[in-house]
Amino acid sequence: MKTIKYILFLLLIIIIGVSIYIAVQPNEYSVTRTRTITAPSQVIYKHAIDFNTWNTWFPWVEKNSETKMVATDTSSNMSQTYSWKTNDKKGSIKTVESIPYQSIEQTLVLNDMAPSNAIWEFKQNSAKETEVSWTLAADNLSFYEKGLAILNGSYEKILGPDLERGLHELERVVLAAMDVYSIKIDGIAQHGGGFYIYTTTSSKISDLQTTINKVMPRVKSYAIKNNIAMAGAPYINYHKWDEVNNAVMFSFCIPTTTEVTTTQSDILTGQFEPFKAVKTTLKGNYTNLKEAWDKTNAYLKQYNLEASENGPMLEVYLTEPSQKPNPANWITEIYIAIN
Repeated sequence: MKTIKYILFLLLIIIIGVSIYIAVQPNEYSVTRTRTITAPSQVIYKHAIDFNTWNTWFPWVEKNSETKMVATDTSSNMSQTYSWKTNDKKGSIKTVESIPYQSIEQTLVLNDMAPSNAIWEFKQNSAKETEVSWTLAADNLSFYEKGLAILNGSYEKILGPDLERGLHELERVVLAAMDVYSIKIDGIAQHGGGFYIYTTTSSKISDLQTTINKVMPRVKSYAIKNNIAMAGAPYINYHKWDEVNNAVMFSFCIPTTTEVTTTQSDILTGQFEPFKAVKTTLKGNYTNLKEAWDKTNAYLKQYNLEASENGPMLEVYLTEPSQKPNPANWITEIYIAIN
């Protein structure tokens, strides 16, 4: 009997000791994970704040294929609620505050635990890279929640891997969304021609984009500085394309409403008469332009169409990338003049 009493007394001491140990644990936690994603902050932000995309990357959903997900259908992301449920677990999250492209604050509830704060921060390091931080934090933890942390090592070990996985999957989804593109051969079309100002240069084909980025601002700046009314989207007129010698010659052009007398030696005025052409439309990143040109040339060959020897070969940039950061939304038209 004394032995049993001794064991019970010892167990009581252990229980009291463990309870005290749990009770004195911190009342709060904060777990953060950060990932640099090669994408503009605007694109990442739109995926993070729109719960309709969460089923493609959210870590607690990805863990269980049988998870049932519901995103409330509202016109405002600020009033959306996202919830999920499996056989033994459930959760919900609601956006409470946001600064577009900079931060999002949400309230997250996992199972029957106290609500925690989910904080997103987007820091754009360059035009192509954004540092994304995802934080889960809570205070006033219950005795049960403190015990849970001790049993699992810490909230860093409980939540950290899920945050890392979520950011990894978010990156995958964002990059895939930016890679979407389509090429449509519109067929034979009539180009209206018109006046334009331009500058002509040449470069290696391998340096083409760098060269375009240098001459484009110069012509645009001239047009703005001299209050020249633009008649449409800027474009490139290719004069020579020599893959054997890695050489290209082209003019960067801005269409104008009337003929302009220029005052700068490297900015000239030109005019296209209306011409018939094969037209192609690319929706997507400029990296897909080569495929668009190849398909356009293949179309000419398929239908025995002859490109005009001196006719324009235009690449028209209908989209201003600064206004639409996602390359999947960029529209470019190709015109190859035909006889």
